[in-house]
Amino acid sequence: MIRTKNICVSYTEYEKTDELDRDDLELVIAARESALNAYAPYSNFKVGAAVRLEKGTIVRGANVENAAFPSGICAERNALSNSITNYPDEKPVAIAIASFAGNEFTEDLPSPCGSCRQVIAEEEVRTGNKIRIILSGKDKTHILESISHLLPMQFNRNNLKIILP
Repeated sequence: MIRTKNICVSYTEYEKTDELDRDDLELVIAARESALNAYAPYSNFKVGAAVRLEKGTIVRGANVENAAFPSGICAERNALSNSITNYPDEKPVAIAIASFAGNEFTEDLPSPCGSCRQVIAEEEVRTGNKIRIILSGKDKTHILESISHLLPMQFNRNNLKIILP
């Protein structure tokens, strides 16, 4: 029997950034500040990310480009790597992403690339904790409750039949 099934993306949309609650707004501001610090001389597309850990600590990251493609790193992976390295016992609970191009924050919402989605998914599996994804445009913001909304049918350790401590 052949069946067709649908995969839906569920998110909360905010028309204006000031509608966000205090914690989410603080994370968006941190992501925007990080975007301004990005090193993007080739694309001029600066991305910032900010990860909130379970105890409230905010860890930042920005994209860093390199003339020897693909040697750079995305903001999301940069921020998550920093959080794992510097706060190994704390779980990330949210990540905000913002992008800057043409001397302003972008209207379009920045969405993590496939590699970043996979890294966020791995972190959810590793910690057993869902990570809220906050996509911040110039005005609008979308909040997703888990990476599974952006990466359904994800590949993880269960596919490898590996059980880690």
